[in-house]
Amino acid sequence: MKRKLSSEATAAWIRLMRVPSRVLDCVEHDLKKAGFPPLAWYDALLELSRAPSGELRPVELERQMLIPQYSTSRLIDKLVDEGLAARRECKIDKRGQFVEITEAGRELQKKMWSAYSAAIDKHVGSKLSDADAARLCGLLDRLGCSCDDVKTDNKRDTKAAPARDGVPAR
Repeated sequence: MKRKLSSEATAAWIRLMRVPSRVLDCVEHDLKKAGFPPLAWYDALLELSRAPSGELRPVELERQMLIPQYSTSRLIDKLVDEGLAARRECKIDKRGQFVEITEAGRELQKKMWSAYSAAIDKHVGSKLSDADAARLCGLLDRLGCSCDDVKTDNKRDTKAAPARDGVPAR
């Protein structure tokens, strides 16, 4: 026997679809206002800095960031052009390559975190108590967006979805 979709479930769905875009737009605006590049740059630099050797294959970076391949390629090109990352040939598979974070990339990622964390607090943290945030994580967990391994130490887990440094990533 099929259950009929409730108006409450539909309303929740609509909000789930709208919130990420609206909050991310606000965070992007705050980063731009502070003179920083787009949030995707931070995400990529964070993922590279979290990698054991500071490098990932482009496909691994794509998977971690949950963005399409063509966007990842363009993003890598921009990071390399700005000296924030470098391409390195794979010694085992000459057709493959790695993307490695540079010292300048590490520095930018750390600088961006101050503006980014302030934006998270402004657009999310100031609107939810810690108990509300924990309840929201629990509800999102039930929808398959686990908050279990989110870190609060200036490194964020990207397994969850929309977040950086202590908040689930896209």
